[in-house]
Amino acid sequence: MRILIVEDEESLARNIQRLLQDEKYHAECALDGNSGLELALTEEYDLIILDVMLPGKDGFEIIRQLRREGLDVPVIMLTARNQVEDKVRGLDEGADDYLTKPFAVPELLARVRSLLRRKSEVSASLMELGDLAIDTAAKLARYREQTIVLTPKEYSILEFLFYNKNRVVSRLSIAEHVWGDQMDLFTMTNFVDVHIKNLRKKLGPGARYIQTVRGLGYMLKEAE
Repeated sequence: MRILIVEDEESLARNIQRLLQDEKYHAECALDGNSGLELALTEEYDLIILDVMLPGKDGFEIIRQLRREGLDVPVIMLTARNQVEDKVRGLDEGADDYLTKPFAVPELLARVRSLLRRKSEVSASLMELGDLAIDTAAKLARYREQTIVLTPKEYSILEFLFYNKNRVVSRLSIAEHVWGDQMDLFTMTNFVDVHIKNLRKKLGPGARYIQTVRGLGYMLKEAE
């Protein structure tokens, strides 16, 4: 699970990052509103922890733009404020939860687990593109109703491409999602190419849906 922390108080951001990593989440930090918004719009996250008061764009502006772009990623808003109107505004803009600083670590972790569980419960089990489909509950891939036997890494790559359908994803993003903290920056992008090659071989005619975008990465889209 990938979590983005957008918080300008670096010590707090890094502490939250370490706490989440201790719980086996893949956590990244952005220390201002502009970089936080850019990451949220260009990368795939399962949850965002978003401070309200940020340099550049504030948390309200960020969540407003995320929802305007159609991104339904769960968002927990953090703020030192405790006025009811700020909480109401955050929820009205599209936040899923709201936590006032200072907060207890167990409470933050409980809210993270709750939102991630809720997201997984509402996610569709079956994802399809033309004749190619995956069942995210059973972790199975099918082409024209025929089950394709994939390794866990191959399935994870295909699932990640499905979640980013019609969007270019870089080799680095794939490596971070599939290998997490075990990723070696100097070798992993080559590993991604090898796994993609093997995945295409197993998909047979279904490989046409995985397109290489030269210099950028890969994209899952309807074959032209």
